[in-house]
Amino acid sequence: MKPLAQWPVDSRRAIRGVFTDIDDTLTHDGHIAPEALQALGDLKAAGLTVIPITGRPIGWCEPFMAGTDGAAWPVDAMVAENGAVAFVPGAANSITSQIGLQRPPTMRNALSKRYQQSTEVRTANRLHMDAIAAQVCAEVQGMELSRDSTGRETDLAFDYAEFAQHAPETVQRVLALLQSHGMQTTVSSIHIHGCFGEFNKWTGACWIVRELLGRDLSADLDQWVFVGDSGNDQAMFQHFTHSAGVANITRFVPQLSHLPTYVTPSARGAGFAEVAQAILAAKDHD
Repeated sequence: MKPLAQWPVDSRRAIRGVFTDIDDTLTHDGHIAPEALQALGDLKAAGLTVIPITGRPIGWCEPFMAGTDGAAWPVDAMVAENGAVAFVPGAANSITSQIGLQRPPTMRNALSKRYQQSTEVRTANRLHMDAIAAQVCAEVQGMELSRDSTGRETDLAFDYAEFAQHAPETVQRVLALLQSHGMQTTVSSIHIHGCFGEFNKWTGACWIVRELLGRDLSADLDQWVFVGDSGNDQAMFQHFTHSAGVANITRFVPQLSHLPTYVTPSARGAGFAEVAQAILAAKDHD
């Protein structure tokens, strides 16, 4: 990984879109860093497409997209469950009441939820996953589903480092059990994930760019950057021409087969803000 300062200005100037992980890239202890939220807004204000992509469940994402717990995040879409499902915001509200009251500008219209799998496939998978989850929790001492699992629709997530602390060998045992059932697996900075389907952040990114923009991401990679921090970001690091890891990625480097091209000086949200500033500074010189 090269220092972010070595990212060429011409490459930064060409960036038109930003994908970013959420946990430990935008957030710390579950809360978005103020500088990261400001950076999202600055990128959007400059005309860039901004899409967070996460292993978190779609239900967990809804308050940030809808603005029910404050201002909606200034993003174009949010892809969840490692690429299987996404929220796309509705159009800006233009309907007024008869007495002239308007919906607050921080609130969006109803979100559009989009899936890569059909309802029938998701229903069948859910029954199978429930049985697998029960087996894992019975056979691996102390292992539990993640606390955000009630919002999950297309995958399983087990907590190994968010509220629980499990040894690497325990993580490997859970992965082996999931894989024995034919599940695809990934490991984030906090959770062990398993799903049925070829889902990862790269395939999810390609899908949402087709859905949202009608474009082929693989043909436009010189115009996009990805920012992340952990194992389930590897597919993005592998494919993106421009990628950056926030500084806290260093703890995962020994386990990663694919590293980002650049690494930021700062960790988590402050590191993301440094990537945003690098992009915006280059555009200021257009």
